[in-house]
Amino acid sequence: MIRIVKMTFRKDEVGSFESLFNIVRPKIEEQQGCNGVQLLRDLADRRIYFTYSTWDSDADLQAYRNSKLFADTWAKTKALFDGKPEAWSVEQQED
Repeated sequence: MIRIVKMTFRKDEVGSFESLFNIVRPKIEEQQGCNGVQLLRDLADRRIYFTYSTWDSDADLQAYRNSKLFADTWAKTKALFDGKPEAWSVEQQED
């Protein structure tokens, strides 16, 4: 399962978000069922970021989303937003 989250940050908070992400990324990747997290940045609007994470199951993702780590990280991240985040849970389709 893949989770994609789109976030737009205030221009003056981009560096704060990147620093926060670099601190929490290893902790997220240690969560049960997490197979990795990538950070992507929009080329046209440098305030827009996407996280792309892969999970063994939706149950693993939900366990992370109900964790203290997520609550603390999301609270800090939300304070930096310049727009409403969007999120999708998707699955890769076989050829």
